[in-house]
Amino acid sequence: MARTAMPKMSWDKYLLRPVQNAPPGILPVFIYGTAWKKDRTTDLVHRALSVGFRAVDTAAQPKHYREDLVGEGIRKAIRDGIVRREDLHVQTKFTSVHGQDPDNMPYDPNISVTEQAHASIMSSLEHFRPSDASESVNEAYIDMLILHSPLATMSQTLEAWSVFETYVPHRIRNLGISNCTLPLLRELSSLVQVKPAVVQNRFYVGTQFDVPLRSYCRDNQILYQSFWTLTANPELIQSDTVQLLADRAEISPAAALYCLVLGLGNTTLLNGTSNRSHMEADLTAPARVEKFSQEHPNMWQRILEDFQQQTGDHVTL
Repeated sequence: MARTAMPKMSWDKYLLRPVQNAPPGILPVFIYGTAWKKDRTTDLVHRALSVGFRAVDTAAQPKHYREDLVGEGIRKAIRDGIVRREDLHVQTKFTSVHGQDPDNMPYDPNISVTEQAHASIMSSLEHFRPSDASESVNEAYIDMLILHSPLATMSQTLEAWSVFETYVPHRIRNLGISNCTLPLLRELSSLVQVKPAVVQNRFYVGTQFDVPLRSYCRDNQILYQSFWTLTANPELIQSDTVQLLADRAEISPAAALYCLVLGLGNTTLLNGTSNRSHMEADLTAPARVEKFSQEHPNMWQRILEDFQQQTGDHVTL
């Protein structure tokens, strides 16, 4: 009979694998997502930090992100005494030409991949300078640089990655990759010096919830970052399993789905809500579910096992 292994998990944060003898970074389980916020980005980042988010995700991709306004929101929060830069995890992405708006990108599309990567990183560092003074760019750093998608060939992917590595660990603390398959992740990890510390992928049925890839990540000290978690999974939100947890832990169904994904272990989530009350409720939900799991361990295990069956995470012992 199939039994479900209870994976190791965290309800608040994870330590990232240390790189080149640098101290390991801390990645909260919730990362504030800033895609499509447009002109509201500064205010929404400031709001997210004010209610307790301590990680922010963006990209050097003006087509979908305002990385410059993310930087403004962070600086405003620092000026207001809400947070210190050293208490934040700030991650951004290098997006190749095929993912950019031809009329608005952070580099010249006609230069080499190497030059594009350098130009994108320098643009990001400018956006994340700790103060408005232009010279403060020399103090800027990025906690995580993510390759937004693999490039057209592995050779080009490695060319961009080798540029990333030259900034680690002083200007960039760690590296990751997004929109990645398991075969590519295996190959990339075998060829680079600074191995991916995170994989940021859509968590949805179209990829069978990335079960083999997430297993590989667990075995290789790579954190999985789930995005599109709510939008792509209306059937999970409406499922009896999620509704039961929401009822028993007294949280919203959306927050219950988030917590069940966290329950799979080795997982963090992008959360891009613009609603302050939803921000506050989502951030407190893991503690509510942790309390529920301690007070009703058998019921929590049954709920999590049901969810693992739905996502394919069950194992046969």
